[in-house]
Amino acid sequence: MLAAVDAGWADPRRLYTEGRRARALLDQAREILANGLGVRPVELSLHPSGADALAVALEGLVHARRRHGRRLVAGAVEHSVVLRFGQARAARDPADALAVVPVDRHGAIVPAAWDAEMSAGDVAVACLQHANGEVGTLQPLAEAYAVARSAGVPLLCDAQASLGRVASPHTADVVVGSAASFAGPPSIGLLAVREGTRFALPGHRREAEHGRAESDPWVPLVLAAAEAWRQVEAERERESREASELVERLRHRVGLIEGVVVAGHPEKRLPHVLTASALYVDGETVVHALAREGLLVASGSACTASTLEPSHVLAAMGVLTQGNVRITLPLAAVAPERATAVDRFPAALAEALAAARAGLWPGSGPDDVKSSTATLDARGSLCPQPIIDLARWWRRNPDAPGVRLVADDEAARADVPAWCRMTGRELQEVRDLEEGGTAYLVGRGRPTDQESLEDD
Repeated sequence: MLAAVDAGWADPRRLYTEGRRARALLDQAREILANGLGVRPVELSLHPSGADALAVALEGLVHARRRHGRRLVAGAVEHSVVLRFGQARAARDPADALAVVPVDRHGAIVPAAWDAEMSAGDVAVACLQHANGEVGTLQPLAEAYAVARSAGVPLLCDAQASLGRVASPHTADVVVGSAASFAGPPSIGLLAVREGTRFALPGHRREAEHGRAESDPWVPLVLAAAEAWRQVEAERERESREASELVERLRHRVGLIEGVVVAGHPEKRLPHVLTASALYVDGETVVHALAREGLLVASGSACTASTLEPSHVLAAMGVLTQGNVRITLPLAAVAPERATAVDRFPAALAEALAAARAGLWPGSGPDDVKSSTATLDARGSLCPQPIIDLARWWRRNPDAPGVRLVADDEAARADVPAWCRMTGRELQEVRDLEEGGTAYLVGRGRPTDQESLEDD
């Protein structure tokens, strides 16, 4: 980066020597990045971030296709930029509907549902990510593209999570990426629009980046992104193999921790991403505990005071959203000590979970109901509290036939069914109530070993 500033500091639009040098370096860097995406330099534009590039791609495709279709089709686990864009369009005009394609338990789109949306007609644009950055699952991109192409619908592929980690996607009309995914500057987003794709932004024509941006990118950032790409691409196969082995080791050892479930496809996945969720804790608590041990992870669950919403990815998959931790394994060149951190992580996670759960079961409490189904009102409680209340109730009433949990936290829609699967309880009914909240009728079922968390 420092070398890039020295070489490309000048304005590439100027005609003096330093400006011409900056222009030549910018063109060379664009060619390197375009080759990596399998497009021509004239098809690639550069933007302030991957999210910004994604927003520009959506605007340009939808506007250009406004006479061919109105609906936007997207997978349920797409980037929030895509889903918010579609929801905003639909709010302004119901004819501009957002069709959300459901995903399976691993986070991959359901092919039959995708095919149905493509064949329904009136589709402006179809959006499908190359891989999910939260759980790592690779989407069936080639098959989805074939269906979209047969329907005459352009496909926008979001590759922000995968560029540089696996082979670049080539079965899409428009591809969006971020230099951050291959250890480049996070303030460089990539937008590749293949020749022949209808693309036109609304309003005035923009001056920079083939008419797709208001201003030129800062040349040193582009140079740094191109150099990062060159180095990562040269080592990609070896890096991918090593990262995949480390993550596979993590998947096995983390999956053995009591009350923890690993999300995402076990095989069709990015080599460097792992997400796991844990019963009876919130993600922020676990993230802070791990940070104190020098292990820096994120939480895919948004069950926090800032948003009060669960992770839309985990909720769409129908897996546990609470107590979520997400590991994005750095490149070996960035973190040469990563194998040591991977070996330390499972024990540190188990210890953090034990500390977070301490005191959850202070005593058996009163004998609420054993002969008939009781009602447990958890309205006003946020995740993971409704599940904690549910587990506490069963601890006090181990022989009761069932309990009716009433909760108004959105996370409960995913967490209650996931908890029932993990603990062997029977989810007998889910019903929205007129007075607010959702009622979940949970039967005794056949409790599994996960129940031991409640009996400690």
